Amino acid sequence: MANKFYSGFVSLVGKPNVGKSTLMNCLIGEKIAIISNKPQTTRNKITSILTKDDYQAVFIDTPGIHKPKSKLGQYMVKSAETSLNEVDVVLMLVEPSEKVWEMDNYVIEKLKNVKTPVVLVINKVDTVEKETLLKVIDTYRALYNFTEIVPVSALKGENTDTLLSVIKKYLPEGPQYFPADMVTDQPERQIASEIIREKALRLLQDEIPHGIAVEITSMKKRQDKNLVDVQATIYCEKDSHKGIIIGKQGSMLKRIGTYARQDIENLLGSPINLQIWIKVKKDWRDSDFLLKNFGYDSKNI
Repeated sequence: MANKFYSGFVSLVGKPNVGKSTLMNCLIGEKIAIISNKPQTTRNKITSILTKDDYQAVFIDTPGIHKPKSKLGQYMVKSAETSLNEVDVVLMLVEPSEKVWEMDNYVIEKLKNVKTPVVLVINKVDTVEKETLLKVIDTYRALYNFTEIVPVSALKGENTDTLLSVIKKYLPEGPQYFPADMVTDQPERQIASEIIREKALRLLQDEIPHGIAVEITSMKKRQDKNLVDVQATIYCEKDSHKGIIIGKQGSMLKRIGTYARQDIENLLGSPINLQIWIKVKKDWRDSDFLLKNFGYDSKNI
């Protein structure tokens, strides 16, 4: 008799900047979702895949649930909320604080309409004492009947094996949806554009990052040598932002390109020739046409 195989979909939800992308990357062992210290980094649902001998977990890293201020924000929140009823396990990530943030309460209210098992993941536990952690657990137990509560440090990889055991427990028996060596269903172009956006998020001033989008306009392998030509455009909302992104004598744009090149070469397994242009698209975050053009189409949610 063949051994049983378990498979299913796992959604990561929580307020912005709680560590969802870091946790997903840690569990997969690959850098799929972009990470920065700025909230609302993830704009689309990013799918990554973990395959073991007897199970396959497909993780969906959703945008942080927040009160939207633009059509892009509305898209992000709708994307996160629709995932709750489409998966086999929900991981709600919170920080180890006794204070329950308004957004955490908002997420919990949404979860009350969900029949899916919900595991509370308390992230960043390496930053607090055990006594504080126990108080945090008691606080959240009083708010919602979580299926299980697992404290972890996604950054340091602490207790993530326990979390995987818990996830497996709630996966139904089912097929292997993706090949064993596949770690994401995201197209290379989309990952490359996200890599460039991540570097911009890390290097630029606070007022700019969420006003930018990145489009890979061309990605072609040269026939005569092991080299891929990648052309990208960074869109920003203001002329003044364009100057800051370029930097003095092109210094900032050069830094963004240098850091992005390394990760894209790792992604493609080949040297690349990266060229980046900057264009101004005023108020693109409230333009249905431009949002769709940049891959944020609400019809796909």
